[in-house]
Parts: sequence; C-alpha cells; structure tokens
Amino acid sequence: MAARLLVGQSGGPTAVMNSSLLGVIEAALDRSEVSNVLGAIDGIEGLLEGQAIDLGHEDHATLRALRRTPSAALGSCRYKLQSGDADRLLDQLRRLGVGYFAYIGGNDSADTAHTLARRAAEIGQDLRVIAIPKTIDNDLPSTDHCPGYGSIARFVATALQDVGRDTEAMHRLDPVKIVEVMGRNAGWVAAASALGKRDGRDPPHLICPPERLLDLDQFLDSVQAVQRRLGHAVIVVAETVRGADGALIGADRDVRDSFGHRRLVEPARKLAALVEERLGLRARYDRPGTIQRMSSPCQSEVDLNEAEAAGRHAVDALLAGNTDQMVALIRPPGPGYRCDFGLAPLSAVANVEKPLPPAFFPGDDALPTPAFRAYAEPLLGGPLPEHARLQRVFVKI
Repeated sequence: MAARLLVGQSGGPTAVMNSSLLGVIEAALDRSEVSNVLGAIDGIEGLLEGQAIDLGHEDHATLRALRRTPSAALGSCRYKLQSGDADRLLDQLRRLGVGYFAYIGGNDSADTAHTLARRAAEIGQDLRVIAIPKTIDNDLPSTDHCPGYGSIARFVATALQDVGRDTEAMHRLDPVKIVEVMGRNAGWVAAASALGKRDGRDPPHLICPPERLLDLDQFLDSVQAVQRRLGHAVIVVAETVRGADGALIGADRDVRDSFGHRRLVEPARKLAALVEERLGLRARYDRPGTIQRMSSPCQSEVDLNEAEAAGRHAVDALLAGNTDQMVALIRPPGPGYRCDFGLAPLSAVANVEKPLPPAFFPGDDALPTPAFRAYAEPLLGGPLPEHARLQRVFVKI
C-alpha cells in the first residue's frame, strides 16, 4: 500500500538547499509507492505545531524554479527535540499517513532524524527516515563534501578577489582589511577564500581558521610584515577563531542556542581595532553575514546538480527499505572529478563535526595546501574570474 512522503528543511539555508527539495519532490511524485508528498513548514518545529502543506498541489513550473531559488522554500528551524517530542511527531506522522520522512539539514538535523528513526523502531511504527546532507560548513563526517559548500566556496573565493583589489587601491587610506567568514568550528569556508589566489600579491595574505589557536602578537607581526611588503594586507578570519587561551575572540558573553552552539560576536571587529591600536594602521572589516551562504549569483553548477541528485537518492533509499541513514557523497579515486552516492548511518553523523584535515591544514604561511585546492576546485562549478593587474612601468617627471 502506498504511503505519503514528508520532506522538511532545517538549519541554516544555503544557495542549493531547494535543489535537494526539488529532487525529493520530483523523485517521490514519480513513484507508485508514494501516494503524495507533504512539506513540513519550518522543519520539525513547525511540524510540532501541525504545520504541513500538500506539495502535490504545486504547479510544475514553480517546482522547477526551486532549483535555482536560494534559501529554504519550506522554512527552516533550529530546534532540539525535547522530552516527548518524538512521540508527538510520530503520532502526527501516523495520522497523516506518512511512511517516509526525508530531512534536509546538517549535524543537528541528523540528530533529529536519528532520534525519530530510533523511536519509530522502538515502538514498531512503520516509518523510514533518511537525512539529506546540507551545510555550508562542510563539516559532516561520512561524506566527501556537503551540498551547499561548493557555492559558498565560490562566493568567498570571488569576494576575496574583489576585496583584495579594493584594499590594494585604497592602501593609502585603509591598508588593512579583515574579512570574517562563516563555517562554525571548521575551517573549510575560510580555506576556500584562497581558491582565487594566483600569486603572493593576491589575497588572502593570512587565514585564521578555527583549528588553530591565534596568538595575537604573532598575528600582528604577520599583518605588519605583509603590509610592509605589499603596502596593504587582507586577512580572513573564521567566525569561531580562538585566541591562545582557547577563548573565542570577540565573544563577550556566553549565549547559546538549543543545541549548545554559542552566539558568535564579530572577531573581525575586535581584530581590526587591535590592528589600529597596536600597529597604528587603519583597518576595516567586512562581515558578509548570511548573504555568503545564500548568494544565487555564486551558485555552483556542480553544487546545484549534486544537491538535486542527493534528494533523488534519498527517495530511492527510502523506497528500498533503508532508514536511520544519511545520503553520502562519494568521490571515487582516479583522474578527473566524479561524485557517486551512498548511505552512512546517522549514528556516525549526528552531532559530529569534521574539521579541516591535516593534509589541507594551513602551513606556516597560514594558507591552504595544494591538496586542499585539488579537493575544493572541482566543487566550484567552473573557473573563477581572473582580474587584471597593470605592470605599472613608471615614467620620469
């Protein structure tokens, strides 16, 4: 007997999150085992309030337009299941006739999906649960990379090229620029800022990822050395960069969400103030905020295609009888780039973060290794812009 499939979105939206949603909807509507496709409004939190819609009533053109629409069309949430929530949700799903649940999200969403799958098994409810990876942080284990990362990597790499030319031009007024990027506790996004770097003059000149404690004296020495060599300096800092004492730089209060994640408080602003105070150099800071995870002009074609394919694979996995699993993106060895799809147990994914590995970790110059470039460049979806630089052959006056 056919059952309904419910799909939801959770966590920070991305530029390609709706491409995964489209993949789920189209694949499910094409299968006789699925009687209809429902959408959870505002993720699990909205579902607890009884907020669900019939996606089968959407017209085809609207659904296809989802592929290039950034953000989360169903709405999102950051909600940790409380005592009794799993049973309430399972009761709602039973009354809705839902036999399949696909949840698009990151580490915390994997925890939600894992909890529901386990509880359904404990009480004997016929519900299959598959998580679809989504995070710009690229920090999920058991997958080569995550949908959403290729597009934010393209954004920050392009933005740093542009920021570098602005700072180079304005070096007499504002010789130091500090750019703060997202990524939570992993340096994948920060490292991607160097993918447009062609030579030593190009930015970033220094990267401060969360995996390395930042000695402020050494940081200031490095900034000054770059500024003296080039006349300007562009630095990328991760939003969770920590000082030598292990404390978050710029965090002056301990405010956390329901999953225990600290509210982040602009380390770039604090570091820019420190540069001005200690080095006497005017410093500006840029903090792109949520636009970096959401920029439709920087959507990577590879990212869009893989996000949609991940949604389709989730439906195939559900209908094949799988549950308590996450779709995993697999990069086969060998020349060229290809992405296959498999499954990973949610128990190995929920609430686990994958840091930037040592092979990609910045070396003494705090810039990513060639191994990281080989890993990340295929995910960008095409070449980055190449900016010109004048030779500047001076004449006597």
